[in-house]
Amino acid sequence: MFSFNPIRVRRFESVPALPEPLRPLLDIANNLGWSWHRESLDLFSRIDPKLWHATKHNPLLLLRRCSQERLEELASDESYLLMLDTVVHHLTQHSLPPGWFEARHPNADHCKIAYFCAEFGLAECFRNYSGGLGILAGDHMKSASGLGIPLTGVGLLYSRGYTQQQIDRAGMQHDYSPDLDLYNLPLRQVLGADDTQLIVSVEFPGRVVKLALWQVQVGRVRLILLDANLPDNNPEDREITAQLYGGDQVTRIKQELVLGVGGRRALAAVGIEPTVRHMNEGHAAFQALEQIRMTIEADNLSLQEALCANSAGNLFTTHTPVPAGIDRFPGELVREYLAPLAPGLRVDVEELLRLGRVKPDDPYEEFSMAVLALRTSQRANGVARLHGRVSRALWSELWPHTPVEDVPIGHVTNGVHVMSWIGHDLAELLDRYLPPRWRSHPEEHDVWSGVEQIPEDELWRVHDTRRHRLVRYLRGLYEERVKRNGEALTSPAPEEIFDPNALTIGFARRFATYKRADLVFANADRLRRLLSDPERPVQIVFAGKAHPADLAGKELIQKIIRFARDNNLERRIFFAENYDIEVARHLVQGVDLWLNTPRRPMEASGTSGMKAAINGVLNCSISDGWWDERPSANLGWTIGNGEEYTDRDYQDRLESDRLYDLLEHQVVPCFYQRENDVPEEWVQMMKRSIRELAPRFNSHRMIQDYADQYYVPAHLHTRRLARDDFKAGRALCQYLATLRANWGQVRIDEAHAETQSPINVQRPLKVVAQVTLPAAITARMIKVQACFGPLDPRGEITQINSADLALEQELPGGRYRYACELSVDQTGVHGFALRVLPDHPDLAQAFVPGLVAWELASGPGE
Repeated sequence: MFSFNPIRVRRFESVPALPEPLRPLLDIANNLGWSWHRESLDLFSRIDPKLWHATKHNPLLLLRRCSQERLEELASDESYLLMLDTVVHHLTQHSLPPGWFEARHPNADHCKIAYFCAEFGLAECFRNYSGGLGILAGDHMKSASGLGIPLTGVGLLYSRGYTQQQIDRAGMQHDYSPDLDLYNLPLRQVLGADDTQLIVSVEFPGRVVKLALWQVQVGRVRLILLDANLPDNNPEDREITAQLYGGDQVTRIKQELVLGVGGRRALAAVGIEPTVRHMNEGHAAFQALEQIRMTIEADNLSLQEALCANSAGNLFTTHTPVPAGIDRFPGELVREYLAPLAPGLRVDVEELLRLGRVKPDDPYEEFSMAVLALRTSQRANGVARLHGRVSRALWSELWPHTPVEDVPIGHVTNGVHVMSWIGHDLAELLDRYLPPRWRSHPEEHDVWSGVEQIPEDELWRVHDTRRHRLVRYLRGLYEERVKRNGEALTSPAPEEIFDPNALTIGFARRFATYKRADLVFANADRLRRLLSDPERPVQIVFAGKAHPADLAGKELIQKIIRFARDNNLERRIFFAENYDIEVARHLVQGVDLWLNTPRRPMEASGTSGMKAAINGVLNCSISDGWWDERPSANLGWTIGNGEEYTDRDYQDRLESDRLYDLLEHQVVPCFYQRENDVPEEWVQMMKRSIRELAPRFNSHRMIQDYADQYYVPAHLHTRRLARDDFKAGRALCQYLATLRANWGQVRIDEAHAETQSPINVQRPLKVVAQVTLPAAITARMIKVQACFGPLDPRGEITQINSADLALEQELPGGRYRYACELSVDQTGVHGFALRVLPDHPDLAQAFVPGLVAWELASGPGE
């Protein structure tokens, strides 16, 4: 094939010759706000339903492929033009109100949030995502638009997206990566003053990589994407942004430098100076170094001063509960790629390597992106309550001598964008019984109370219709696969696949082994009986991709498909290939039961079950991730009671038996127990699930939590530190340097309880301590705390509470007397321990690595 490289190719854009009355269609198509607005979707579907489906709901491609004759016909169709005017009016109104953020936080003026993520899943036509992380980021952007959050997304534009999946006749996954047609996607070049595309650059070893900027409008917020596929870059560097999560470690560190360093420079190039920088996973942690470099250059700060000042504006969200999920790089590789950045940071590259190690002085430890993010952020969180607990344990080594409960990693439980995932027929039903605000403010619990008023037969009729729609969709996927693989002579006919009236179970997620897609296959005989029951049939649809390098995940997919074939269950077990937004939407709206079987506590959050729940689909899940926070027990079924095991084989046997018991004795009977052809108990559970779970697990609530707990405090904090030429930031740096230089001389000399033990639960215990401080550290620079709670059989404090001791007296020789009263509300044996911590108004929290001093036991048994 002839190559035009290095011939200069000049680009021009061809657009549809839209008749004048249809011109607003282009503006609508170029803003992804259409993707969650039903009337906009109907507007494009009406142009040509078959073409709309064939383009994977891509309005720009639809308009460019639509015949001119059809466009002229629509331009004279009064009903269509009225529909168009209605959509334009709605989208205009959406962009006008100041929104929730401005009303809630009037003091957060000039707040600008940068949201960095390696992937964004916004619409099925735009394959710039792989799975849960990207879909969550897309929902985050959509809710930011709905609530008026001043947020800009930053990511990479992958020319081939994420790997696509095909299943062959043997059930094995094959991966392929077709190029994206960038010029037929709803994104635009970011243009500079000279009307050419803006370019930023990042220094790599021995060269500079140039990056083109693109933007995607998502309602009233925008997403900036960086693209390395430029003629000015060498062929290897042009591949940096070719594929999401592709390539080796060298490719990954290049991608993460482009995302972090290039992303921060892209914001500067478009005139955005963020006061808050949210790193959604560790992939973007290099942005913290670039932010430090920019501050050093602009304000002549030292590395430590810039780190203190900028860490206040950094938020790190971790999504993994296991060490294996963290990006780690060999020291030599990081040294090579950070060396070009070190001069701008005015330090040796070895100092930068220390920021990415749990043990900074260990030259053999790999460089962790999560550790870099944690060391450069004063705020961090997990993505569910249980995951916050797991994350504190996982990273506790960074805060030595600190109880796991006090490790400063909080949590914000994930949520899903309701209007992107709820079925249109259910939404229309809800419109008849709920106030209009349920669409714009799904986080308000009161708006969902009307769900109880929906008649059972109406809700069931809607859901029954969606199951029938799902079965038709799956039969279509099956027919396509059979034709492609040449299986027509040996496979069931499409109309035999699935029963539209049978209990349908869905399992769809990334095919990682810890998610245990095969748990339901643990007892083949019991499963066969469930699926083959002629009176109460059950069927299961699976979907999900294994990472191209994950052979165990691919074998798991093959195991499921082979089980179905070997047991003549292809009519009852179906694997929907190439799991994406479109497939997910059909599944979460059309199945009856959503199955989730991870090894607790290895599911950070999970959001697919939330999408199912807002559609009235009942969950059957291990008590892990978000399901561990369900507000009541009668919203679905829980496998086990939240136990955690060390023996995995035993765990699998026990939990698979519990799953079968639930299916056989509760789920199936409940589904098939009918009154006038309506499973009334099942439908009542559907109503409770919608009413109680929808307001709790949506992305509007999630981003409000981020704004209240992290964004606004971080914004105010970083503004305070930067004021008056970083006066407060420099002072904070000096304060910490003083503590670190003298902390070894801080000690608790003696302590005792003045109240006689035992005490009545209603009577406080007075605790007194004497603390010695070196001359450089004053009493105003520290605080003394008592940690107290019940004692376990080993003498360890459990359920730790803390109380600050008040300074009572300054004694000679740098000694100070502190005291407080402790109150307990339960009987039993309790204990307390005393510690000294930093105390400064410009610290986001008191737990600084290496700066804690405990009263130590003087002898055995104390």
